[in-house]
Amino acid sequence: MDTIWILILTALAILGAPLFAIFGAAAMLLFGALPDTSITGTANDVFSEKFADSPLLVTIPLFTFAGYLLAESGTPHRLVKVSRAWLGWMPGGLAIVCLVASAFFTTFTGGSGITIVAIGGLLYPALVADKYKENFSLGLVTTGGSLGLLFPPSVPMIIYGVVAGIMIEKLFLAGLIPGIVTVAALAIYSSATGIKHKMPRTRFNAREAFTTLWEAKWEALLPIALLGGMYSGLLRIHEAAAFTAIYTLIIEVWIYRDVSFRGDLSRIIRESMTLVGAILAILATAIGFTAFLIQARVPMMILDAMEGFITSQLMFLIALNFFLIGVGMLMDIFSAIVVVVPLIVPIAMRFGVDPYHLGIVFLLNLEIGYMTPPVGLNLFISSFRFNKPITQLYRSVLPFIGLLGLALIIVTYIPSLSTWLPSLVESSEVNLDSGDDDMDMDGDYDLDSLEGDDDTLDLDALEGDDEEVDLGGSLGGDDEELDLDSLEGDDEELDLDSLEGGDEELELDTLEGDEEELE
Repeated sequence: MDTIWILILTALAILGAPLFAIFGAAAMLLFGALPDTSITGTANDVFSEKFADSPLLVTIPLFTFAGYLLAESGTPHRLVKVSRAWLGWMPGGLAIVCLVASAFFTTFTGGSGITIVAIGGLLYPALVADKYKENFSLGLVTTGGSLGLLFPPSVPMIIYGVVAGIMIEKLFLAGLIPGIVTVAALAIYSSATGIKHKMPRTRFNAREAFTTLWEAKWEALLPIALLGGMYSGLLRIHEAAAFTAIYTLIIEVWIYRDVSFRGDLSRIIRESMTLVGAILAILATAIGFTAFLIQARVPMMILDAMEGFITSQLMFLIALNFFLIGVGMLMDIFSAIVVVVPLIVPIAMRFGVDPYHLGIVFLLNLEIGYMTPPVGLNLFISSFRFNKPITQLYRSVLPFIGLLGLALIIVTYIPSLSTWLPSLVESSEVNLDSGDDDMDMDGDYDLDSLEGDDDTLDLDALEGDDEEVDLGGSLGGDDEELDLDSLEGDDEELDLDSLEGGDEELELDTLEGDEEELE
């Protein structure tokens, strides 16, 4: 790309041009500069399985609609009542209520600012009325706006999984413990604040607690039904999204009747799909831009440049954290995922970082970036919603940034917090939900050449004894099993005549040695 075009696009971005327009223009100019390639070359990736063909794309509007519907209903009031009845007796109880309620809402809204408006709008006046300091209250509700990004079914987690090519269900599991760590760090600080300033508490009343829980039973059942359906195998991720949208619609329109079918529903659909349209526009143009960067081997050039001064996984993770917090300040989370993830994933793999651990570190960094001065998105939303100077928001979030930074250090440098739960899922499981025939063994293995779609090859730990390759179902006939006890020897050949109907052979010369070949 000519320098003049770089300067023009930079100037347009500074003047406030839409981000998707900048990405789209850059992608077309870059592809147009290639020999024998038109500016429409970027469309090849936009309309491929990377984006438009992905069956997971439908989950974005469904989960977003459910989040908007919950925010526009009486759910925030019911959720606050339940949280206060169950947690209000604790030191700093109201602040902890704010954290829990905000985390619940952000899982469905993706940190889009709805949480600050819906939950923060309810609890900020209550916090001030309970004699919490104004800066503490502002920092708390601003932090809550992005607090639930690590809990399922967070839309940013889904998009990350699609872009990185990893299993969404395992990524959801990877985020549970780190998400609890972040909420716990803020809850401990809130309790300490409550003790220090002798904040009022409410006496625990079992009857009131169960009464409020019964009133909110339908919302309380939603995450249980959602996660139970996915991990029991009854629902795949896109089916879980449809279930969430329909379930939310039924309980809010016909059970609670907080949302009128004729008056409110059309407006909620319009507003939620406006956000979805903005997300998809950014994703589509960013996909094209990223495709050029990968084609130009930018990740490999970055890796070559880094290898001179970054020599270990620890050094890489430290550099990654500083880089991602900066990205979180300057870019919205959806653009950051699509543009940055394809660049850092190959580098992280070179340094031996687990792909699910990388995803959680990435999202937690962006969660912090949402509220990091000077341009964190949540700062401006809170400033507008509560009519406070942006400089006051800068001061109010600093303690919370420090606490989340501590949680980030813990999560980053104790990888087992992210990897333990996903490891409980069988490592040889094949992800068929995304439409790709990929074998997930802490990496992606393309099986397209075996037969096409839905091929399942179970190769659990080929280096051990008594392993079997399951060729039942789509690969060949039914219930055929091949004993691979002696695969550690030389010149063994595995006849897979039934794979394509011909005389194909899978040559596994010395699986633990060199020169594995797939013929």
